[in-house]
Amino acid sequence: MSTAPLPGTGPAPLRARRSASEPIAAGTVMDAVTLLVGDLDLQLRYYRDVLGLQVVEQPGERFAGDAGGAGPTRVALGRRGVPLVVLEHAADLPPRTRGSAGLFHTALLFEDRAGLAAALASVARHAPHTYVGSADHLVSLAFYLTDPEGNGVELYWDRARDQWRRTPEGGVVMDSLRLDPQEFLAEHLAHPGPGDEAAVVGHVHLQVGDVPGARAFYVDALGFDVTAEWHGALFVSAGGYHHHLAMNTWGTAGAGPRASSLGLGEVRVVVPTADDLGALRERVRSAGVVPDDDGATLRFEDPWRNVVRVSAGEAHAA
Repeated sequence: MSTAPLPGTGPAPLRARRSASEPIAAGTVMDAVTLLVGDLDLQLRYYRDVLGLQVVEQPGERFAGDAGGAGPTRVALGRRGVPLVVLEHAADLPPRTRGSAGLFHTALLFEDRAGLAAALASVARHAPHTYVGSADHLVSLAFYLTDPEGNGVELYWDRARDQWRRTPEGGVVMDSLRLDPQEFLAEHLAHPGPGDEAAVVGHVHLQVGDVPGARAFYVDALGFDVTAEWHGALFVSAGGYHHHLAMNTWGTAGAGPRASSLGLGEVRVVVPTADDLGALRERVRSAGVVPDDDGATLRFEDPWRNVVRVSAGEAHAA
């Protein structure tokens, strides 16, 4: 099941061939993030019992699309059957080193404040030491965590788009204002335990070595639009969202390609249709990026070896 919008039914209309310079499709969304973990049981308990995600693929089963054999090496967790986080056991890898590129956080977007409050309350009950902060970003309300292996997690809710302030260039005005978690819980917590409210991966925030390099890859090559640049960070999106991806240099300025380590496995992106995937294929190749391409997905590494995999929503719906 995909977080991407489903295509219409019936015969597809003929479409004009698009320029490789056109931006990535407006209906592009984020999909599940894969984490390489050293202690699968510990991480499973955190994402399931603390954050309230449900196991989409049971331990011992083979995750959809995995060519490996059976065994408790890969577990997908999510909400309402939609995978949000995939935990892949990689005990032979070393921990990520300080100052290296990789994941800053995976951001889980809740459909309402009650669902966000329920997840936050579960963290307060079961693992309060993993809470690291909160902020009102004007476009959203966000709470930040660090999982047991040091991977960042954001839990957030978006304000309606008509409440967002836009810049003259078409970007989005964001900030980091005070947000009291206790006041938020007092106002919005509707039930004592984590529920089954819908959630999706709203955005993914990466750490990189430099912002110009991030712009060259994610904007010039992949076709995302810049929505904000703020204190050593670049925010990009498709279709006017505040951001689907962000790249910062906070603690990683000057970092080169990352060594294989625990942490980020891959970021998944879903474009609406196979035509959109084809347009992206042409675009990245014209920019000198040669992806791994099996016809259904494109897989490439950014300059810091953060892996991005793109597929079409039509394939997910099939």
